[in-house]
Amino acid sequence: MKKRVNLTFFKRSVGIPFTYRLAKDFNVAANIIRAQVDPNKVGKMVLELSGDIDQLDAAMDWLRSQDVLVSLHGQEIAIDEQRCVECGLCTGVCPTEALTLNPETFRLHFQRSRCVVCEQCITACPVAAISIDL
Repeated sequence: MKKRVNLTFFKRSVGIPFTYRLAKDFNVAANIIRAQVDPNKVGKMVLELSGDIDQLDAAMDWLRSQDVLVSLHGQEIAIDEQRCVECGLCTGVCPTEALTLNPETFRLHFQRSRCVVCEQCITACPVAAISIDL
């Protein structure tokens, strides 16, 4: 099973090797989708956790015991097709190629399963056709 989670951890927890401990102690694979960690402040990570449901639950309980705020990640990219002008600027910044232009029709194609919600496409869109759908 897979779960995408948001982690927020504070100065006292920044030095803990979370992904290593998840793998070693709980047999849970942690794919880092996005991370912003400042050693002197708050760290934020979006992880995709893979493993047995009981192991995932135990791993998230352990994270909470380490004073890490854990919440399920519920954000997705939304594209307003009425606003989109098919310019392709978003495809140039998409690191996973979730956004592509069809070479024959020049229509935008969004492959949601490839999207890691990095939000780079949002700022690249000149007509604000891309947003976060909570």
